Amino acid sequence: MALPDINDGPVLLEKRADGRIWVVTLNRPERMNTIGGGMMERLVEIFLDYRDDPTARVAILTAAGDRAFCAGFDLRDVAERRANASAGARAAPPPRGPSTIVPLAEGLELWKPVIGAINGFAIAGGFMLAMQCDIRILAEHARIGVSEVRWNLGSAWMMPITRQIGLGNALEMCLWGDTQFTAQRAYEIGWAQRVVPKERLMDVAMEYADRMLDMAPRAVRNVKQMIYRGAYMDPLEGQRFGSALIQNLAGMQDSVEGPRAFLEKRRPNYVDG
Repeated sequence: MALPDINDGPVLLEKRADGRIWVVTLNRPERMNTIGGGMMERLVEIFLDYRDDPTARVAILTAAGDRAFCAGFDLRDVAERRANASAGARAAPPPRGPSTIVPLAEGLELWKPVIGAINGFAIAGGFMLAMQCDIRILAEHARIGVSEVRWNLGSAWMMPITRQIGLGNALEMCLWGDTQFTAQRAYEIGWAQRVVPKERLMDVAMEYADRMLDMAPRAVRNVKQMIYRGAYMDPLEGQRFGSALIQNLAGMQDSVEGPRAFLEKRRPNYVDG
């Protein structure tokens, strides 16, 4: 059963356009939207439901307030666990698995598009969350960075960074943990697709989401899957995989509707079937 709108808690959910557009909002602004208080578990629940809901077509991930998108993991929780461990107490281990990291494509098999509307600092775990989005729109005042080495924290989630911003930029950001890139630099290195005034952020994100409603849903899923998985495939394996994805469009009603809408010069009416 699909989740209803969620109006309280660490993550909010609003469904628009008859459930086709999902707006997912990190909701701990008093803590700079740091990851804690059940935020990761709720995110996984929402995105799994988004993946499996046949009506849902596109999601926007953003955050409450305009100071921070997400300032990373809540270091108060980390400090408490470390203090307990140093004192010999049996502290509860940190969560692991999909509740720790939200790998929206490969990890959750989520091939529907996710738009990041980055409304402030996206630091450490916040950068990790923004990195999982397919495109990123940044408010002009946003900053990105990875501060793990400042606090002696881990690095398991960093592997895709070089794929997104290149080796030199990744090393500068991650090895010098006090480094923060401006929104403009994020755009110049290709990590952000748009930089806009903060008051225009959600309008621009919604423009992208509205445009997605005219795209063929299965073709969108196929293309996203090809781009993500193809990055790790040798050329012959990738060619075979791509051919199989093309074949699964054969015989669809949408495969007739698309060319017909083009010839009739109208918006297509896709039913994902």
